Amino acid sequence: MFKLIEKCNFFLHLIPDALHNKFFVTFLHVLFFLVVIKIANIVIERILDKLCNCKDDFEFRKQLATLKSIIKSITDTVIIAFAVMFILNNLGIDIRPILTAAGVLGVAVGFGAQRFFSDIITGFSLLLEGQVRVGDFVEISGHKGVVEKADIKLVQLRDLQGRVHYIRNGMIDIVTNYTRDYSYYVFDFGIAYKEDVDKVIDVLKKLDEEFRLQAEFKNEILAPLEILGLEEFGDSAIVIRARYRTNPIKQWYVGREFNKAVKKRFDELGIEIPFPQRSIHIVKDEN
Repeated sequence: MFKLIEKCNFFLHLIPDALHNKFFVTFLHVLFFLVVIKIANIVIERILDKLCNCKDDFEFRKQLATLKSIIKSITDTVIIAFAVMFILNNLGIDIRPILTAAGVLGVAVGFGAQRFFSDIITGFSLLLEGQVRVGDFVEISGHKGVVEKADIKLVQLRDLQGRVHYIRNGMIDIVTNYTRDYSYYVFDFGIAYKEDVDKVIDVLKKLDEEFRLQAEFKNEILAPLEILGLEEFGDSAIVIRARYRTNPIKQWYVGREFNKAVKKRFDELGIEIPFPQRSIHIVKDEN
């Protein structure tokens, strides 16, 4: 028992000496700032999660999910910068010449890093205005896909074939967002010239009423089928155009299922969906 007490007293006497060791103190500072970064990230996560839960808005949640990584990244950078200056100052290193040199170096690097700063500035604009959010389906620089990641440097898209496209923010000129607030699916129903257009439109309206009552679709469709009218006189069909307004990114799911329902109903009622046909006349050579 006495030996254990003696050992404890020995280690306790070492603590004041260790606290005068600069390297040990620096290690404690580094450990402290790592804990601060971890706590800050947890606080940010919880605050943003509470904001998401308080507001039942899908678009607002996508915006917060996109900004979450940006806020955490900026917070970590600020803490790390402060930690470096604090630790250097405690080590007795004058940070003023370092800051001056960093400023001069920053100016020199700035002339050669215009693309980088262009990416940063454009990235802030895209994210703060909500033009691109994680989960959106967009078209950028000729590439279409779901946004998997969006930060102040680049946008990461995954297309229908699973390919991932990395697009620098500085290269983004026009963003086409297919899933902002709501989406549309446009139908072009081709029917034979012999069919009664008004009758077909009535069939589509009745089918729409039945379709929207189905459990898997009633929460995804935001408005009744909007029939725009007779769109085109084609080579072998007349085209009736209509469209559905749906929740974001649900337009293709709803549209494909309604197309299937239309095909089945047209078959039941004998409404002809024509396809291109060509008549060939063979002329016999009497010679």
